[in-house]
Amino acid sequence: MSADSIDMEKLGAKIEQSSAFIDDIYTELNKVIVGQRYMIDRLLIGLLADGHVLLEGVPGLAKTLTVSSLAKVIDTKFQRLQFTPDLLPADLIGTLIYNQKEAEFTVKKGPIFANIILADEINRSPAKVQSALLEAMQEQQVTIGEETFSLDDPFLALATQNPVEQEGTYPLPEAQVDRFMMKIKIDYPTEQEELEIMRRMAKTGADKELKPVINTEKVLEARQVINDIYVDEKVEKYIIDLVFATRKPENYNLKDLSELIDFGASPRASINLNLAARAHAFMQHRAYVTPEDVRTIAMDVLRHRIIPTFEAEAENITSEDLIDNILSTVQVP
Repeated sequence: MSADSIDMEKLGAKIEQSSAFIDDIYTELNKVIVGQRYMIDRLLIGLLADGHVLLEGVPGLAKTLTVSSLAKVIDTKFQRLQFTPDLLPADLIGTLIYNQKEAEFTVKKGPIFANIILADEINRSPAKVQSALLEAMQEQQVTIGEETFSLDDPFLALATQNPVEQEGTYPLPEAQVDRFMMKIKIDYPTEQEELEIMRRMAKTGADKELKPVINTEKVLEARQVINDIYVDEKVEKYIIDLVFATRKPENYNLKDLSELIDFGASPRASINLNLAARAHAFMQHRAYVTPEDVRTIAMDVLRHRIIPTFEAEAENITSEDLIDNILSTVQVP
């Protein structure tokens, strides 16, 4: 679709009106969350672009607080699941319970039947539980006994990992990690932010109440509007160039990376870069995607989709280093 065939002024007004609630969400969340704008941005992109998010960071960085606060602001059902080694798939999706009085089995739905799921320390649970969650993420449905149930819409799965402690964990295979739209790394707050956090949180008593700003219907409407955001052919080509540079770096003046990348990004990367860039433009109240939108979210979409070789690991070269190299070399339209 070309820009000439779209009334950009009309589309711009539509986006401006549809995205007005984004500022209200930030205002409300700022009552509880100090800083962490990067994390909030990425969670909203995941919600708007219908993509799941993997959060990595040490404990105590307000991951759970941010996710639960976001659920309150959107006025939606939230469930936090603490993943442990003894967790079973039935604890997640539900099971069949025998009713003696009725002499029949009835379905007891699990906590996965919510709009926003926080899978805390997903790498602490066995492969069967991980695959049950990832299947639900992919298919947006679960099967209990012989019955199949659709999950609520919107359905957003957010999973956390502790990057420090690896004892007693079950790392997610690369193919399963690929199902997450983004992998975001959360860092410590600044000194000023931590001072503000201490002043706010070093108190006994109830937490500050958050008011719902929007509902799930508004989120679903926003998703439809995001589909209308204009992506120029040059920007589309830029997305493809970035992804192909992870697979065939020698074609993009990156011959040195050929020996450092074992596997490049999958086609999911192209799809998710497009969707996330549109969601980012929507959050900026824009009706079109710029190359800067793509560059802003490229690291989060690609960092878990590139597998460095042993040679790269031996030289302490991470997937992030490789992506930085690609972003600085591939020509921007």
